[in-house]
Amino acid sequence: MRTDVLEWVLRRGWRHLLLVAFGIIMIYPLIWMLTRSFMNNSDIFGDGSGGGGLTLANYVDGWNSLGIPFGRFMLNSMFVAIACIVGNLVSCTLAAYAFARLRFRFRGPMFAIMLATIMLPFHVTVVPQYVIFSTLGLTDTYVPLILPKFLGVESFFIFLMVQFMRTLPTTLDDAAAIDGCGPLRTFWSVILPLCTPAIGVTAVFTFIWTWNDFFTPLLYLNRPDLYTVPLGLSTFSDSAGLSNYGALFAMSIVTLIPVFAVFLFAQKALTQGIATTGLK
Repeated sequence: MRTDVLEWVLRRGWRHLLLVAFGIIMIYPLIWMLTRSFMNNSDIFGDGSGGGGLTLANYVDGWNSLGIPFGRFMLNSMFVAIACIVGNLVSCTLAAYAFARLRFRFRGPMFAIMLATIMLPFHVTVVPQYVIFSTLGLTDTYVPLILPKFLGVESFFIFLMVQFMRTLPTTLDDAAAIDGCGPLRTFWSVILPLCTPAIGVTAVFTFIWTWNDFFTPLLYLNRPDLYTVPLGLSTFSDSAGLSNYGALFAMSIVTLIPVFAVFLFAQKALTQGIATTGLK
């Protein structure tokens, strides 16, 4: 028995030990932030010898930052994230269906142009977009954060769904046409239900990217009551050196909970979508 265990350790056990070591290294910053969120500011960057002990004061102080409950920032981010998910799912699935299943003039060149926009840096479009929304008087609202998602600007998700739809047999479209279904009915009743893995991937990544987006809300939002989570966290940092790191770490832990929840409940769809998208 001991010989078998030793043989397993020599052959395969070292791989598991190596993975455990790398896993500890990867989660160490999160563990460090979690432990520091229960410490006083004077003990956070010290060795803990200040005698302050563990405290929940950081969570209480952080939740009431700026006189606005931090939950308001989380609700704002949740609203924007859900709206962006809906926008991406509506626009990207329709665009992908057109490129993958329909036949129309200049489909190839238009698809190539769409792919080329993936390589276009985000910063190139910042100034034109801001000028447009500022001229329309839509700054300091959520419209600039949400409206572009309904216009099919996420080329990556369109490409992802195109690749997934191409794996579906075209006989499904023929059978739907025989039953009298038009393109929209075929899309809604036949193709869309089969694209659940790709839809799950799009929804999860849209949520995470929107939840963590700092630059776009910083550009368009000025009123504190409209702040999203990243802007709310930035209020704890002061360039004058008066940053409340304890509250910052505490609220950072709180804001991770929705992200972990999304991964927990969407893990199956996410794994299936990543594993099957693009395979033929």
